[in-house]
Amino acid sequence: MTAAPACVDNLVETLRAALEPHGLFLRGSVNFTPGETSPLLDGGEPAASVALIGNIGGSIWEPFSRWREGGRDRGGADPLDEWSKQVILPVAEAAGATAYFPSDPPWQPFQQWAKRAEGLKASPLGILIHPRFGLWHGYRGALGFDWALPQADEFAVGHPCDDCMEKPCISACPVDALGIDIFDVGRCRTHLRTKAGAAGCLVDGCLSRDACPVGRDYRYSPAQLRFHMAALSL
Repeated sequence: MTAAPACVDNLVETLRAALEPHGLFLRGSVNFTPGETSPLLDGGEPAASVALIGNIGGSIWEPFSRWREGGRDRGGADPLDEWSKQVILPVAEAAGATAYFPSDPPWQPFQQWAKRAEGLKASPLGILIHPRFGLWHGYRGALGFDWALPQADEFAVGHPCDDCMEKPCISACPVDALGIDIFDVGRCRTHLRTKAGAAGCLVDGCLSRDACPVGRDYRYSPAQLRFHMAALSL
């Protein structure tokens, strides 16, 4: 591990400024302890830290949609992954960092990183729930560095689901695929293949996700919900 640059705070602000026009945010960081397994940097040495990059609510939708409309093939088979790389890779290069993406092997533990970086825990749906953004956020990439990073500005204390007595996400599922400790993915996907599923969740987004009362102001737009649901391989 090399010493952190004296201007680390300036670098963090530069990263934020570079990501902001694309609707992306630094979503906290993880500093790895000596001997802990960490991803490899481009030079082959283990990273000392990673900074998570992601969206808050529908923050990426307008920039992504403009980019997609400007391309001849509308971004190809995996447009959101392609857009994320086109945005994040130049930022990584300018910062002397290594970029990692959820869509690329070797698969990195983004969920575990997010839990450590922001103190988040999983909802019954399996999506990490944020105390302010609810289920309406995501991670599009991460940057690896050879030095430690400042900790997150916002760190979750407690778990929103623990204080939710009615659990509307569970009762909203039309096929009872959801429980407190179980999510029957097969039953969910089977429902989406039916006429009722195609006219409901597949068009308007997961009803259970929409029923969660946390972070409703950050709910994705109908167009973004349709895009994500259409991307499912059924």
